[in-house]
Amino acid sequence: MFLVLFRTMRRPNTGRPETEGEIDMRARGLVIAMLLAGSAAPAAFGIVPASAKRAAAQPDGPPEGTRSHADLVKLFTAFDAWRTPPTADGVVDYGAAAVEKRRIELRGFQAQLPDFAVARWDRHQQVDYLAVRAQMDLEDFNLNILKPWARDPGMYVDALQRLAYADLPLKGEALAGFRIRLKAIPAYLAQARVNLDSVAADYADLALHSLSHGDGVGHGMPYRAVEPEGLIGWFADLRGRAQKQQPALLADIGAAEGAIRGFRDWLAAARPAMTARAGVGKPAYDWFLTNVRLMPYTSDEVVTLAERELTRFWADYATERHRNRKLPELQLPKSAEEYEAQLAGTDAKIRKWLKDEEIITIPDYIPGTYQEVGFNAPWIVRPTGPMFWEQIQFRDASPDHLHATFPGHRFDGMTGKRVTDPIRGRVNDSGRTEGWGFYLEETALQLGLFDDRPRTRELIYIFGLFRAARTIGDVKMQRNEMTVGETMRFWKQWTPWLDDNVARADAGIYIRRPPGYGMTYTIGAMQLQKLLVDRRRQLGDAFSIRDYHDYLMNTGRLPVSLLRYDLTGNDDEIRGFWRHVPLSDVPR
Repeated sequence: MFLVLFRTMRRPNTGRPETEGEIDMRARGLVIAMLLAGSAAPAAFGIVPASAKRAAAQPDGPPEGTRSHADLVKLFTAFDAWRTPPTADGVVDYGAAAVEKRRIELRGFQAQLPDFAVARWDRHQQVDYLAVRAQMDLEDFNLNILKPWARDPGMYVDALQRLAYADLPLKGEALAGFRIRLKAIPAYLAQARVNLDSVAADYADLALHSLSHGDGVGHGMPYRAVEPEGLIGWFADLRGRAQKQQPALLADIGAAEGAIRGFRDWLAAARPAMTARAGVGKPAYDWFLTNVRLMPYTSDEVVTLAERELTRFWADYATERHRNRKLPELQLPKSAEEYEAQLAGTDAKIRKWLKDEEIITIPDYIPGTYQEVGFNAPWIVRPTGPMFWEQIQFRDASPDHLHATFPGHRFDGMTGKRVTDPIRGRVNDSGRTEGWGFYLEETALQLGLFDDRPRTRELIYIFGLFRAARTIGDVKMQRNEMTVGETMRFWKQWTPWLDDNVARADAGIYIRRPPGYGMTYTIGAMQLQKLLVDRRRQLGDAFSIRDYHDYLMNTGRLPVSLLRYDLTGNDDEIRGFWRHVPLSDVPR
């Protein structure tokens, strides 16, 4: 059996920036291809012929083998290449034999991990080892637990939706490749019906919604004055543009539309039998926290921490509202021009503050304007009014500009590209990236950025309480204690201005990604605060917050527990990671 997987397309240059978490969603199709595709023979990657051998539990303490750190770099380089399979015209084999071949190849990589002399390495090299092992465990989890090709029809919808965004007219190789993928859609969706043999109920409902309804948020979508109604609407949009710009594509677009509607009808008819739970369950979730996210907490502890943060942020919000009760409320801008002037002023103010207050080094290669760096939430007038993120961003762009632009995600991404280490430059842990974005929000408040904007402090607290509520929902969805609908209602009960569309979009992100993405905002920020305290106590008055932040930017986006050991030498958290329990030993 085969299935056509559509390559991740370049995002259309529509002027609409990527919103929070969107980069990861856009890359999801490629990640899935990495996990599932048939690939070259194991020998091409130096995999030992231990294909039938499963990893055994490792004893306490680092491995005491003989291989060097240089050998680890070679192993990871081969593994990293293996994650990106070759494709021919976008064709990837999803058959049982091909998937099992991937599992065998992965076990060959994992079987080599005990062979390294990690116990004799310095702590920085030991950090690299744990990072490599975690990356292999991530692939293991995707292949053996998540299995999105069989459980999540949204995987197929996402790939097709990106195809519908194509800018017309196309020419040359771009046109040829587009036509190949367009013509393949009927076979693609026919094979999807075969592959989807264990669909989770929440996944089915989310996919049906995405097929026939706009999401009301616009994650990764080109701007339209009236949002198309889901994937079916986006292909109608493509057809309308093709009628004017490239009519030769109309027949293939029509065939694709028929196949998409047929897939929607099949999924709707099959939905009553799709009763599986979408979450991975508590044992697998806890295993993932320990072995992939390398967090020193159980899922129960994560919930406890998040409940405390939800209470704290709500108390801060309530008292700040009282403090500001005689001040005018922040108003929505009346025009795009007013909003763009606010954005420009926000960007200039934050840059000056970062420099004057010695918060972080701004390298010369960072662009000098927010337009070049990118920004979130462009000016949009929605018939239903601003959605949640716009309610915040339009009133004051500062909270999300810090988080997602400067010195948050976009700044972080630019500095991350300069990390040339062959291991650290290839790891991108969301506890570090989303934790950093969220850490910046309250840190800026504490450092005085909003002393002259008291009402903006209320927005910071709204962001904080929503992140905490999302953490609770994320854990409970993955442990199958709450459905997507129940999580949406819980979030709306606790979060001012939160609407159904944003709640649904976020719940879909967190239940469909590898576990724990939604909780990494709150927990990752707490870990970064803890590391700041550790370093301040270690250095005393010699501590520099700018040096601390520069370290984070220049060291690679590793799990924060590894950064803590790398920077301070404190090993109390990482000691528990050495005893590695294979995923195959986790109760299902």
